[in-house]
Amino acid sequence: MTAHEDLHSEDGAHRGERADRDANPVIKVEDLAWLEFEKPDLDAAERFAHDFGFSTAYRTGQELHLRGTIAGTQCVIIRRGPRSRFVGPAFRAAGVDDLRRLARETGATVDERRGVGGGAVVELRDPSGMPVRVVAGVESLPELPRQAPLPLNFGTVRRTNTPQRPERAPARIERLGHVVVETPSFARNLDWYLHHLGLIVSDFLYFPGQRDRGPTMAFIRCDRGGTPADHHTLAMHLGPAPRYVHSAYQVADLDAVAAGGEFLKQRGYHRAWGIGRHIQGSQIFDYWRDPDSVMVEHFADGDLFDNSIAAGWAQMSASGLAQWGPSVTRDFLGAKPSPHLIRDVISALRDDTNDFDVRRLIGLLKVASS
Repeated sequence: MTAHEDLHSEDGAHRGERADRDANPVIKVEDLAWLEFEKPDLDAAERFAHDFGFSTAYRTGQELHLRGTIAGTQCVIIRRGPRSRFVGPAFRAAGVDDLRRLARETGATVDERRGVGGGAVVELRDPSGMPVRVVAGVESLPELPRQAPLPLNFGTVRRTNTPQRPERAPARIERLGHVVVETPSFARNLDWYLHHLGLIVSDFLYFPGQRDRGPTMAFIRCDRGGTPADHHTLAMHLGPAPRYVHSAYQVADLDAVAAGGEFLKQRGYHRAWGIGRHIQGSQIFDYWRDPDSVMVEHFADGDLFDNSIAAGWAQMSASGLAQWGPSVTRDFLGAKPSPHLIRDVISALRDDTNDFDVRRLIGLLKVASS
C-alpha cells in the first residue's frame, strides 16, 4: 500500500533499492520514552521549559524531569552537567522479555533502572556512539488537564455568539513526538535501528542527482502492526558529525502552536523557523531555540501510519521541507559557516569508514541552496 503522492513523494522504491524495514528485527519498540540532556543551569532550563509548555514532574538540585499532559513517562530528563548537550534517547519496549532478547543479541545486560519511575533498562550505543536506552516497566505518570482544541466553524456551525480569543500563553505540551539526529555513518546507523529496535521507514530522501547512491535521510516510525504510529519517531540524515538536530513536542492545534509562539516571542526567545506545514509527516510546525541554542519544535496534526504503508522516496531540497510557510532559514538548516562546522567537514572527509565523501558534500551544499 502507498500513501505517497503529489507533494509527499515522487514515488516508492525502485527494484533493488534499500528496504524500508528489517526482515527479522530483534524487537519492535513501541515508542520513544524520553530524551536525556545535560545542562549547567537547571533553573534556566526549567524557566524555558515552562514557557515552552512543559510541566515539572520531578526536580532536585541535580536532575529535572519534564512532562506533557498525556499519561505516560516524562518527555525529557535534564541532568546537571558542565555544558549543554544532548545525551541520547530512551525507547519503550513492550516488556522485560523484549529487553532480555535485545540483551542477548547485543551482549548487553538487563539492569534495574535506578531513580524515579523504576523499571528495567538495557543500555546500548548506536554505530555513531550515541547512547541509546531501551526501557520497560517504567511507572506511568497520571494524565494532566489538557488544552482543548478550539471549536472551528467548518461548514457546520459549532460556535455561535462566541468570538475566538485563544489565550496568549504557553502551549501545553501533550507528549514527545520525535527526535532528529545527524550522522556521518548513515547506512550503518539506519541498519542498526531497523534491526535492533524494529523501526520502519516512512520516507527516504536523497541528495539531488544521487538517488543511485541511496538515501541520505530517513523518517522512521515504530512498527505497531495495525495500530497507527507517528510518521516519524526518529529521523536521521547524513552529515559531517554525529549531533542532535531537534526534538518535537505535540500540542493541541494550530492555535496552540501560534499563540504559544507569540508568548515565546514576547518572552524574548529566538524562533528558528515557522510557522508552516511540513511535507514528510505533514505536521504544522514552529521551531524555537532555548537559552543554550538547543532547537525544539511545537507541532500539531502530524500523519499517522500503520505498518501497511511502504516508504516513499523523494529528492531532498530546502524548498521541499514545507507545503506552506516562510522560506526555510539558515538557522534551521544549520548551514551557518563556523570554524566548528569546517573542522567537522574536514574530519569527516578524512575518515574513509563513513558515508560522507566529497560527492556527498556537494549534494549537501546543493540541498542547502535549493
